[in-house]
Amino acid sequence: RPERAPTPAATINPALPEMCQVIGRILPVDPSAPPIMFQVNLPTHWNGKSLQIGGGGFNGVLIKALQHPPSMPFGSPGPLARGYVTIGTDSGHQNAPGVPIQAFAANQESFVNFAHASYKKVKDVAMVLIEARYGQKSSKHYFMGSSEGGREALTMAQRYPNDFNGVFARVPVINWTALQHAYLPPNLAMMEPGGWISPAHVSVLGNFINSICDADDGTADGIVGNPTACAAKFDAASLKCSAGQASETCLNDAQIRAVKLHHVPYTFAFPLANGLRSYPGRPVGGEATTGTGPTGGWVSWMTGDEPPAQPATPKNSRGWGFGSGMIAHFIVRDPKFDLRNYNPNNYRTRVEEVSALMDSTNPDLSEFRARGGKAIILEYMADYAQSPYAGIEYFQSVQKKMGAERVSEFMKLFTAPGVDHVGTGAPANVDMLAALEDWVERDKAPSNLTVIEQANTPPFAAKRSRPLCEWPATPRYVGKDNSNVAANFTCVK
Repeated sequence: RPERAPTPAATINPALPEMCQVIGRILPVDPSAPPIMFQVNLPTHWNGKSLQIGGGGFNGVLIKALQHPPSMPFGSPGPLARGYVTIGTDSGHQNAPGVPIQAFAANQESFVNFAHASYKKVKDVAMVLIEARYGQKSSKHYFMGSSEGGREALTMAQRYPNDFNGVFARVPVINWTALQHAYLPPNLAMMEPGGWISPAHVSVLGNFINSICDADDGTADGIVGNPTACAAKFDAASLKCSAGQASETCLNDAQIRAVKLHHVPYTFAFPLANGLRSYPGRPVGGEATTGTGPTGGWVSWMTGDEPPAQPATPKNSRGWGFGSGMIAHFIVRDPKFDLRNYNPNNYRTRVEEVSALMDSTNPDLSEFRARGGKAIILEYMADYAQSPYAGIEYFQSVQKKMGAERVSEFMKLFTAPGVDHVGTGAPANVDMLAALEDWVERDKAPSNLTVIEQANTPPFAAKRSRPLCEWPATPRYVGKDNSNVAANFTCVK
């Protein structure tokens, strides 16, 4: 059985069929680089197809590919039970106790493997194993991933367009270099006296945004249905403390500045890969979502349980741990560097090198399209590990490069409001593997999809559902009774 991970789908152990498991390693060219670990699961009753599952964070953990892929409804049969060969890797390094998770980047081969090469290498090894086991090649090969795994999915479509028939990228961290930099300004602001936004103040912020925006979609249900419209009328200064007001019920000037820095783009003075110069600001709605590990809203990803420190501590936000560690190990290459003195202009060459390897922002998917590839992106609009607007901007760049009509033939972007990075807080579960199969194998484009929010124990009852709207549409309540049922909503542009 797979180890449990802190995402909702990873807490579910689907029924596993009889299979042969191959666990192995691909040796490096550089003897000082670690090997690439992989696992290939070969079911006795094979459907002729294969599915590669992406990683998360900075990887360093072997993906065993035994559990549900991203967003799959909990009670549905897993890919192995459906007859798929499933494939996973650690991307070419293993985390170790007491060692920063970004330290592997000191070795160039390990870095390149993490950026893109390991997933292709493991795919090629898996194809050899499949043919050896079944006497024939895989007829279709899919890639599904979330967060870092979502970046990997789109990386495969961009760098290896002839290797995959369909990819699903959930909350992909594609504008990766800029994302890690975007954590800096608000966290440095929270290091200033009075600037940290405590969990109590996150609740103040989240409750205020709900009070002005929750009902805009036609029902007050705890979900900000149109965060883009909400952002236009939200002003953090509205929460400024007045004379005599209790400090835990409002924000001071330093905190307001930090809030505003979370919402504005981070801009570079020079272009990154594919000409990008900025990372978009974060959305509004879902700030006060709570949870453990990587779930939750601002406390988990933006503000932490304690003010940001150098080096980051477990009490700091995951975003600060990721961003500060990336800059220290990937860019400056000095773990003890004081990030208050960091200026990307002083490290331009290295920033550009990292961006060229890591940023999956190439809008030219013409080769992927030409060989019949299909891609689905799903952004969660209360995601604070990354900005959903990064995925939206990428989709728009593909439309600009290739034409919206051509893009609609092979690529779809869906958004789900109120859902955090790992799929909690609002309806998020939908069978995207089936959607890819229909599109790739039967030329049936995904439409009229429904997302559900489920209990995480059998029988995994649906708590509520929503239509999954294709961007730029958002769900609006048009019914007169149950606001927990998707049929009472419609997608409105």
